[in-house]
Amino acid sequence: MSRAKIILLSVFAVLFSSASAAQQMTIAAASSLRPTLDYLVQAYRVDNPDHEVSVVYGASGRLTAQILNGAPFDFFMSADMDFPQRLADEGAAASDPSVYGYGRIALWSANIDASAMTLQDLGAARIGRVAIAQPTVAPYGQRAREAMQAAGIWSAVEDKLVFGENISQVAQMAQSGAADVGIVALSLVMQPELAARGYTLIDAALHEPLAQGFVVTRRGADNLVADAFARFLSTPAAHAVFRDNGFDVDD
Repeated sequence: MSRAKIILLSVFAVLFSSASAAQQMTIAAASSLRPTLDYLVQAYRVDNPDHEVSVVYGASGRLTAQILNGAPFDFFMSADMDFPQRLADEGAAASDPSVYGYGRIALWSANIDASAMTLQDLGAARIGRVAIAQPTVAPYGQRAREAMQAAGIWSAVEDKLVFGENISQVAQMAQSGAADVGIVALSLVMQPELAARGYTLIDAALHEPLAQGFVVTRRGADNLVADAFARFLSTPAAHAVFRDNGFDVDD
């Protein structure tokens, strides 16, 4: 084979590889988005069947640290706006932070009728352990703490608290009985495996709004799928998925 043909084939291989890579992306997503984001990806791929999207779930703070340390994520969907803003401030984002929805928190239990509970009930002797997400790394845990402080029960509950690294772990702790009650994302307690037990939605006036945002990461700056998915999140189809799974959205 001539040198010219070898060079030409090499060029084609590089172009093909680049094109293939451009049809894929990996999202780092807050645990509160499971399985909402799975539904969003399914809806997105109806019109984009050639786009491959994989998702890694975790606590927003942990994912932020991983991105800053070079983790191979093209897109970040946080449970708040602070962590996406941090990526932007530190030069690790290729887009401005944008709100995709607003989260809510709820009381849920596998063994107690949480639909009849209030925050004040968490201080009762019959409640031994209360699970929340770790406030330092999980925005839902931070809002749970704010709500209990605003309701005046923080001091009565503080010694009962057990912490999950992310909100999915909190749901698992409450579901398994490791905690008597969990303060869980509404998006999780609305799912079939938890919804049958009932829940109490916590008054949003008791905590700061839980605006949740996304950024395209620096690694995803030239990723066509990341750009297309960012635009998809503002469509009526995406908004319908968010609403169906317990998020408020701006039209």
